[in-house]
Amino acid sequence: MMKQLIECVPNFSEGNDMNVINQIADAIRSIEGVKLLNVDPGKATNRTVMTMVGPPAQVIEAAFAGIMKAAELIDMTKHKGEHPRMGATDVCPLIPVAGITMEETAAYAKKLGQRVGEELGIPVYLYEAAQSNEERKNLAIIRHGEYEGFAKKIMLPDWQPDYGAAVFNAKSGATVIGARDFLIAYNVNLNTKSVKRANSVAFDIREAGRVKRIGDPVSGAIAKDEHGNEIRIPGKLKGVKAIGWYIAEYGIAQVSINITNFRETPLHIVFEEANKSATDRGLRATGSELVGLIPLSAMIDAGKYFLHKQGLSSGVSEKELIHIAVKSMGLDELSPFNAEDRIIEYQLQKDSVNNKLASMTLASFANETASDSPAPGGGSIAAYIGALGISLATMVANLSAGKKGWEHRVVEFSAFAEQGQRLKDTLLHLLDEDTVAFNKIMEAFSLPKGNEEEKIARKAAIQAATKYAIEIPFKVMENVFASMEIIKAMATNGNPNSVSDAGVGALCARSAVMGAFLNVKINAASLDDKEYVKDILEKGAILEQQAISLEAEILAVVSDKIK
Repeated sequence: MMKQLIECVPNFSEGNDMNVINQIADAIRSIEGVKLLNVDPGKATNRTVMTMVGPPAQVIEAAFAGIMKAAELIDMTKHKGEHPRMGATDVCPLIPVAGITMEETAAYAKKLGQRVGEELGIPVYLYEAAQSNEERKNLAIIRHGEYEGFAKKIMLPDWQPDYGAAVFNAKSGATVIGARDFLIAYNVNLNTKSVKRANSVAFDIREAGRVKRIGDPVSGAIAKDEHGNEIRIPGKLKGVKAIGWYIAEYGIAQVSINITNFRETPLHIVFEEANKSATDRGLRATGSELVGLIPLSAMIDAGKYFLHKQGLSSGVSEKELIHIAVKSMGLDELSPFNAEDRIIEYQLQKDSVNNKLASMTLASFANETASDSPAPGGGSIAAYIGALGISLATMVANLSAGKKGWEHRVVEFSAFAEQGQRLKDTLLHLLDEDTVAFNKIMEAFSLPKGNEEEKIARKAAIQAATKYAIEIPFKVMENVFASMEIIKAMATNGNPNSVSDAGVGALCARSAVMGAFLNVKINAASLDDKEYVKDILEKGAILEQQAISLEAEILAVVSDKIK
């Protein structure tokens, strides 16, 4: 149940006046649910880059607030700076981070662009994934001529804005809004001080490669085609920009890299290719470092890659996958790598209390359950024992993947273990969500009920909260039942020494399904929507009977194997 997250990195044409910069930042911070991660002003460029992240709807609301404040405070007729620009908010990219596609992100960019154009009277041009016109996708092409040339450019038939009137806005200029992939800034450390050698590695891996030379590959004349253009030898990695430099602080040369599409060219592949190039040149990549933040998925994919390379199961916890990624790429060589500070999703979780129960110790959770508070209750316990059941099956899958003589089955059991980890994480989320659902009901009952309008609003809130309190334990039932197929597979085909663990997992799963159904039924009794209640109870009864039957099948397999 991955939450949708996008990043937004608006560039504002003010880098010196901190009063203006702070007001724009405060406008962004005023939107609940959005976290402003970074404010980076540049004096020479007279430009400030701000980085925010959060759920899509809230992020575009915050972006709009920032653009509106910039339009109010920045006068482009007076702006000077080293960086190319065409407006008070020059460019505003949206970047998918988690649980959302590029296409969905592009749709949000269009929604933001339309609002800016219509409500603020600022001409808006779409770019990258949000732009359907191939000739207008590139930011540099859109921005060509900059602010000073925009009054004439906007009048050209080919340069009508995507949103807003084709009228020159002298104060605010124009804004480019779009969707692009996340850019990872990344440095690979080399065991040399030579910038020349670091550049050689950079040229090997970057998409642009190097210029072709006649004769000597370093000092020879640059080869040109019949039109007089330089001939280039392309590098290995698409969407990668790189250059070598020397870092006096560490006494080493690095390959400084920008990965513009980490899904197409993953972080771990960039490290591997840089290391291979370095090795071929008599060097070695001793480690690496991230600059800024990184999406969780990039670290998870890296951890899985290196475990597969070692012939081990990748169905381990998220924490272990990150640890493997850090150690495999030496991300902690120059300074400690704190996942809570460097991974975007973890940054957001710092302010979240929704995982309070799942993060407790076993003793604390038991004590909290045994207290006089009605939550956590049976719904949370059902989700928890379901999580324990699939955790046992996941353990069997990992033990099977590591069993001597079963090396040819690593991929098979690794896949089961990864499925198990996903189900376990979902059930742990539902553990806390069940308490959230209970609290929603309590909040609804506390609403005022004085006049008729308040009574109607209160009843509607109670009904909505009650329906949510039915949906959560039903989701527990569905996910736990899905886990029983993995439990059965492990009992049937897994490491025979752990078959009893699969049996205990089945007992947990059956109890979790039945326990969650009790919560569905008790909450359904208070819901007025009788058609919904009839449907959910019928589905729940079927799931319960299927779980009971499947548990019996699994226990029969277990009993047969431990006779």
